[in-house]
Amino acid sequence: MTIFTIILLSIVALEHFYFLVLEMFLWTKPKGMKTFGLKSEAFANDTKVLAANQGLYNGFLAAGILFSIFKNDNCVAIFFTCCVIIAGAYGAYSTKKIKLFYVQSVPAILALVSLLF
Repeated sequence: MTIFTIILLSIVALEHFYFLVLEMFLWTKPKGMKTFGLKSEAFANDTKVLAANQGLYNGFLAAGILFSIFKNDNCVAIFFTCCVIIAGAYGAYSTKKIKLFYVQSVPAILALVSLLF
């Protein structure tokens, strides 16, 4: 892995660790509610367990990418970046918010391209 690839992968991992924090710990707080456009505190409270579960999965994505960096394993990095790309594409499609694709998938696509070339 080149330094540039490691930087791109690190950005993707840090981004997903941030998603973990937002979804697991800040979902019902003003920062989390604003970030995800939640309309009411009641809705945030009703969905906080689902959000925490989603945050945990984002943490697994971050951990997998960091593992690939530490093991210098391109195959593992490719697998996890593909997972991130698919998650971002599906999230954008299912929520009808294209911004999700740009925030989540595009950095992973850049990292994947760097890994492959």
